[in-house]
Amino acid sequence: MATDADFIEYVHAQAALGAALASKKMFGEYALYLDDKVVALVCDNQVFLKPTTPGRALLHEVIEQPPYPGAKPHYLLADALEDTDTLQRLLRATADALPLPKPKKTATKAAKPAPAKKAATKQAVTKNVAKKPATKKAAVKKTAVKKTPAKKPTRS
Repeated sequence: MATDADFIEYVHAQAALGAALASKKMFGEYALYLDDKVVALVCDNQVFLKPTTPGRALLHEVIEQPPYPGAKPHYLLADALEDTDTLQRLLRATADALPLPKPKKTATKAAKPAPAKKAATKQAVTKNVAKKPATKKAAVKKTAVKKTPAKKPTRS
């Protein structure tokens, strides 16, 4: 069951963080961003907070559960959604504890092939074509070349 857009609106309203809290749809579910850091995942209309020491300290009852099969356990926020102040403190403490995301590599650098390799590849292909005859007739012509007898050296 995918998360409803209405539930995401509800989480935004409960957090009351305005534009500082953003959500991005991913594979039918959502990720919550605070200060450009993923602080929580919303899966099946449930909020899963990234596990951090400050976040754990603020929770009265810690329920660890993976947000989706194969994921690491996160803190399931059930009662914390009802209290705006607690939810804000949890999200901010988690964002403060997480490292900044790594900068993305630009696609233009990876897309440019080295010009020397292209030239070498064309030469190699040309050499291979020249070595192998295109047809059997060409191979026969190559072997049927007349040989002239070697001239004897003259004495002077």
